[in-house]
Amino acid sequence: MEMKMGYVILYVSNLEKTKHFYGELLGLKLRNEFGTYIEYETGNTVLSMNTRESGREITTLPIPDGIRKEQTFELGFVTEDVKDAVEKLRAAGVPILLEPTEKPWGQVVAYAADPDGHYIEICTPIG
Repeated sequence: MEMKMGYVILYVSNLEKTKHFYGELLGLKLRNEFGTYIEYETGNTVLSMNTRESGREITTLPIPDGIRKEQTFELGFVTEDVKDAVEKLRAAGVPILLEPTEKPWGQVVAYAADPDGHYIEICTPIG
């Protein structure tokens, strides 16, 4: 049996703020929208969002309310111009968690937070 990553779903508090962040600020193309559920094209894997309330109703999982300070994952977005992407986010009032930094392997990496506090890595391609 072969498995492939089909999509990632983030549970969010405010769908409009989320759409602004991912669609307007990061420039992702909206793929589908069904009520409180949206999808963005990101390449091979679809990035989806749903409200926390709807996620609880659909899955019956204990999805927490509010912004979480601790995170156990990040979403990585690759661009040739990390500094420009970070400045666009900063100008829109997005919290920048780590300024662009060159790693020992040559990749430039920065971190921001989306409206729900999810870690967003903005980085150059590797290699």
